Amino acid sequence: MKTLSTGDYVVFFIYFVIVSSYGYWVYKRKHNADATSKDYFLAEGSLTWWAIGASLIASNISAEQFIGTSGSAFKMGLAISTYEWMAAITLIIVAAFFIPVYLKNKIFTMPQFLHQRYNSTVAMIMAIFWLLLYIVVNLMSILYLGALAISGISGLNIWLCVILLAVFSAFITLGGMKVIGYTDVIQVAVLILGGLMASYLALTLLSEKEGTTGLLNGFKILHSEASDHFHMIFKKDNPNYMDLPGLSVLIGGMWITNLNYWGCNQYITQRALGANLKTARGGILFAAFLKLLMPVIVVLPGIAAYLLYQKGMFHQEMMSASGVTDPNKAYPSLLNLLPTGLKGLSFAALTAAIVASLAGKANSIATIFTLDIYKKAIDPEASDKKLVNLGKVSVLVALALGVVLSFFIGNALMGEGKQGFQYIQEYTGFVSPGIFAMFILGFFWKKATSNAAMFATVGGFILSCFFKLLPRIADLSFLSPYGFSKDNGTGVYEIPFLDRMGFVFVICVVGMYIISKIDAARGIKTNGLEIEASMFKTSKGFLAGSLIITGIVVALYSIFW
Repeated sequence: MKTLSTGDYVVFFIYFVIVSSYGYWVYKRKHNADATSKDYFLAEGSLTWWAIGASLIASNISAEQFIGTSGSAFKMGLAISTYEWMAAITLIIVAAFFIPVYLKNKIFTMPQFLHQRYNSTVAMIMAIFWLLLYIVVNLMSILYLGALAISGISGLNIWLCVILLAVFSAFITLGGMKVIGYTDVIQVAVLILGGLMASYLALTLLSEKEGTTGLLNGFKILHSEASDHFHMIFKKDNPNYMDLPGLSVLIGGMWITNLNYWGCNQYITQRALGANLKTARGGILFAAFLKLLMPVIVVLPGIAAYLLYQKGMFHQEMMSASGVTDPNKAYPSLLNLLPTGLKGLSFAALTAAIVASLAGKANSIATIFTLDIYKKAIDPEASDKKLVNLGKVSVLVALALGVVLSFFIGNALMGEGKQGFQYIQEYTGFVSPGIFAMFILGFFWKKATSNAAMFATVGGFILSCFFKLLPRIADLSFLSPYGFSKDNGTGVYEIPFLDRMGFVFVICVVGMYIISKIDAARGIKTNGLEIEASMFKTSKGFLAGSLIITGIVVALYSIFW
């Protein structure tokens, strides 16, 4: 039933009061009337390792995880967990090799890195590029998918849900990164608890349907009767191969997706850039441990919803307006079966995930616009007070744009049976190969030039578009033995988007190498970064934690190959 009882609203109201009160307390206790813009946007030096780790996960786990990932799990199974488990390894790499470079060179925003390493032109182009990406793809998708979920549980109008989410997240975001970082600790606790309740419900329902009881029996039934949903690596004949093309998830484009997201993304790295190296690494390692748990919270419910659906449950609830089975409705349909109180807790968990991500994204948008566009190109002499005020206005404008975009294009891009999570991954993948090539060579190859970076930035996007359109202008069926597959939606032989990202990344790296060599021959100099071997030394505790996480990931892939 798509309604919340009085008890559910009471539970949600308690959550709202706790988060709001704690956020206000943090703001009043840590607020400084003369706070610098870096203090406001980055919470410079004030976040602990556990706050950084929790904030990383709270910003990452949003509607696209709860709703999109569960929807993908409904359709393709455990394999979608590769985004979570590969991310755990990626976070270790970022903590060990990326964060030391940022902190050593006093880099606080991604465009600042590009300005320092290449030039102002590259930095400005990418600042504008990131703003468009964050608003059009990320902010809009979080708002729309989040509202879709809340509407599915509460019965409220979806557009009213969009507006209410934007207002709640604005309230949190206007307090600055300190408020976001510390309230995210509560948000993570709530979303994990609510997510575990959904998994508990799904597994106990399965066991009861088979005349048994207990979580373990429920999981055994799920693994036995939905065995086709428990494979991490797809073969070419799998209908979901286009989304997760076999070994590419281990040795191909998945690395580009994760390393770009976790290591070259203002939205994510912003949490660690205001801390010292030890604290930042501790927080990122904590986030990596939490990442291992995410499939239990967002993937298992989707697989369980698939099996329950096969057994005749919530068929009507899974239908879109046009009668198409909509995977994005799997998680909300499951939560509607929860009893009073627990349904309110899960409703609060969803809201926590959505609001935390919206707040983090809006803060990053405001940071890039204020520090990298306004201060650099419009008013270099702007005072810190003016920048902070402008940042708050930017938050409101960004959220308003997200609301408008949700109204006009949200359903077209992510409704009617489409997988919202895959939409985000694919369209972010149009820019991530070039961006990652520019960053990785900028880090570790001193000879990479600004002209080469421009090629990766613009050329990477053009190449991604070319490979996307290529199957529509040329017959690629002769490549089917090499992993190309016929897309059921278009009827042509498509290039899996993860493979496409891999091709574009390699071309960008080769192109940057050639252009940099030509520039060197012309006498063009480059701007290097301060890098020392000692920067990459890690503590024994960090090394031990990294080995444990890596061992767990290897074991999981071995079990569910």
